Amino acid sequence: MANDSYQPRPEHKFSFGLWTVGNRGRDPFGDAVRSAIPPVDIVSMLAEVGAWGVNLHDNDLVPIDATPAQRDRIVSEFKKACERNGIVVPMATVNLFYHPVFRDGAFTANDPQVRAYALQKTMRAMDLGAELGAKIFVLWGGREGTETDACRRADVAVQRLRQAVNYLCEYSMDRGYGFKFALEAKPNEPRGDIYMPTTGHYLALIATLDHPEMVGVNPEVAHEQMAGLNFMHGVAQAWEAGKLFHIDLNDQVPGRYDQDFRFGSANPKSAFWLVKFLEDVGYNGPRHFDAHAYRTEDCEGVKDFARGCMRTYLILKSKAERWKADPEITAMVKELSTEDQGSSKLNGFSKENAGALLKRVFDKDAMTSKRLQYERLDQLTMDLLLGVR
Repeated sequence: MANDSYQPRPEHKFSFGLWTVGNRGRDPFGDAVRSAIPPVDIVSMLAEVGAWGVNLHDNDLVPIDATPAQRDRIVSEFKKACERNGIVVPMATVNLFYHPVFRDGAFTANDPQVRAYALQKTMRAMDLGAELGAKIFVLWGGREGTETDACRRADVAVQRLRQAVNYLCEYSMDRGYGFKFALEAKPNEPRGDIYMPTTGHYLALIATLDHPEMVGVNPEVAHEQMAGLNFMHGVAQAWEAGKLFHIDLNDQVPGRYDQDFRFGSANPKSAFWLVKFLEDVGYNGPRHFDAHAYRTEDCEGVKDFARGCMRTYLILKSKAERWKADPEITAMVKELSTEDQGSSKLNGFSKENAGALLKRVFDKDAMTSKRLQYERLDQLTMDLLLGVR
């Protein structure tokens, strides 16, 4: 790792969650293999590996049953650790999935007391995030789903979710927090089905909110690839809609459980197209790694994992720059993107150009015979990624 261009710097805006580097390696079939790391020590670790920011759920930092005095002491110590290590808190979120009270969901639960408690818990998490300086608040509905549709009508669940997000927007405005809410989709796990399974579902919901300008999305690589979707396409749609408020980077083998692998470790080619897109469009938000080290690793291995996430991103960023500067690739892309004078008239309807289009004679044989060198272009990309170009 001697190449300085692959070393993280603050301007890269790389962040990790307390729950990511703090993951103890517990899974449904085995207990924890690593000791718990106090949040203040996680902050020191992140500074050591070169990260810029740390994100958190409310209970990653403050135990769910902490007294107000305990809460204030914990938060004060954490703030001092961040200041001492030069680490910022760009995003906060709320845990509405771990405690058994949320077994039937939080904002969508049938019990109105559970829904009210979920709102209260989220409001307090927003208070915490604002106190730590966070400007983005992520909402992941991990329990907002079902194993059987006998439990509630799906449209009622959507209505309850909308009401909750509207309420939280009002709370942020009333307190002057200025939060941008980022909604995170996932198709399944831990519920059999989650109501908002993809980024596209959330984009549709946002348009129906009272304050859609305050709400965007937080796409996660693994969550889209679990369903076999092209993650970069979902990110591109969110960006085009002006709704890419945050992003979770990790990796995932399609069709598996939520693996949260080190970024780029399973699908380097798709990770390349994602990094290239983010850099091409000038995405300037946090690049958050929502992943965790293999269960085989000790604390030093966790540091290797964190360094690896950032290093892979920067390597792929460098590859994207070389891709765009490659003369042969550039020439092919230019040829594929060439437009004729007639096509420019399609960018806006008028009676005149619609009439002209209806009269236009197209040479289908000539269009069909035009060579599209996608095989060659893709292989040049592979050559570059594999280091032989």
